[in-house]
Amino acid sequence: MLQIRIHGRGGQGVVTAAEMLSVAAFQQGRFAQAFPSFGSERTGAPVVAFCRIDDAEIRLREPIVAPDVLIVQDPTLLHQVDVFQGLVPDGYVLINSRHGFDDLGLAEITARHRHERLTTVPATEIAMRHLGRPLPNAVLLGGFAALSGLISLDAVEHAIRDRFSGRVADDNVAAATEAFAFVRDEVRELTDARAD
Repeated sequence: MLQIRIHGRGGQGVVTAAEMLSVAAFQQGRFAQAFPSFGSERTGAPVVAFCRIDDAEIRLREPIVAPDVLIVQDPTLLHQVDVFQGLVPDGYVLINSRHGFDDLGLAEITARHRHERLTTVPATEIAMRHLGRPLPNAVLLGGFAALSGLISLDAVEHAIRDRFSGRVADDNVAAATEAFAFVRDEVRELTDARAD
């Protein structure tokens, strides 16, 4: 079972990201569930959402304490909340930032985890270009598809179009596609550098 925890702030589409990720998994013929956990239901407050994906029916309902994947929509949370709590040793981490892990003060994380599974993507900047609003959720799903290969970009597009319509859907798909290409290139560069 793949367990995903998404951290962000109210108003950034954290819950919607988890829901779209579960729809993308369904699109690929898998079982999935998505649910939020609110500390305070106001814009700007820390929000956590969860998604589980499996090849069999999922009966668990409790919050995810040992995630295989962390998606951080707001980098200001990195040193305010223990977003890395419980992350499995070979887990994936995708952070919305134009800065690398060392620049974000996360050298300890890079020392303990597989480098090719850790990356950042400037999701807010990409969202602003395509949507005109700082909504990184769909952008990060495109980045996650490239980082992990666990869901396809086509499945992400399907999930976006299931949630939105018209120009909003088109713009979110374009943003997710740009993030997919960005992360794919980042991971390729890292893999090539380690091979040398």
